[in-house]
Amino acid sequence: MNETTDCLSEGFRNRRDDDFPMLFFAWGKCRVGSTPLNNLFGVAGLPSYYQPVKGILRHALVGSAGVPWNVPLAADQPHIFSKETAGPYVLAESLFNPLQSLIEAGYPSNRLHAIILDRDPAGSLASWLDKWSDRASQDTLVYNYVAAVLNAVRIESYAQQHGIPVTHYVYEACKEAVFTVRMLFERLGLADRFTEDAVTAWNEMGELESENTRIIFSDVPSIHPTSGIHGSDTAYRYRARPTTSLTDEHRELLQRYGINDVYRASVAACVNDLTLDTATSDRLFGDTNGAAA
Repeated sequence: MNETTDCLSEGFRNRRDDDFPMLFFAWGKCRVGSTPLNNLFGVAGLPSYYQPVKGILRHALVGSAGVPWNVPLAADQPHIFSKETAGPYVLAESLFNPLQSLIEAGYPSNRLHAIILDRDPAGSLASWLDKWSDRASQDTLVYNYVAAVLNAVRIESYAQQHGIPVTHYVYEACKEAVFTVRMLFERLGLADRFTEDAVTAWNEMGELESENTRIIFSDVPSIHPTSGIHGSDTAYRYRARPTTSLTDEHRELLQRYGINDVYRASVAACVNDLTLDTATSDRLFGDTNGAAA
């Protein structure tokens, strides 16, 4: 954490508070649909950064030097977006608090808005196991997954302690993407940045592992390849994740460690933050008491 913070501070020093753009800082466990959301904000016209803090952390973990994050001046870009994810390979990735590193490195708390991301527990755990079982043992992935989920309490608490506004956005909300993204942008004070085309007309910009994407990727050590992790699409939309790879033990674990409870709380907060009515909530989330069933 100290090394990550020191590296960030190199890019932030000698700036006045009002030189920093308003940063919409999205955080969640891995595999919550954060990369398509990353692209969505980029298509909407905001500089949209992929794990700028985690990239530095990963360098520190292998003993190499990270690259400071040189955010644009507010006069040039008044709003920017970044996403950070927790997990999956080592416990440090699940427990670290990138928001704390930003604050301690000098990013003004009044120039931050936190967006807490979540996704159906069974779908996200299945995605961890499907994507990374060739890179880490299942036991390691499950352990780090639980830690990443429970870390959400710390991240949100830290934001509240520093007076940082918090908005919750759950992946299943994008089953009706145009409507919920409009509500999200209004909540963030970005109503003038919203267009339906930013949601529905990505075309080649939806190739998330190509130069056509609207994501600004961070520098990471070569031992952390991202190839094959991200898909492509012509729009921002919901994609269901099969959960047949989960065992009864996996599903029991989600209940025993309160993972389903965290998701239910995320759904309730998302419904409140986006001012969704009961009918819309039922369509998007159904019976969340049956999460991971």
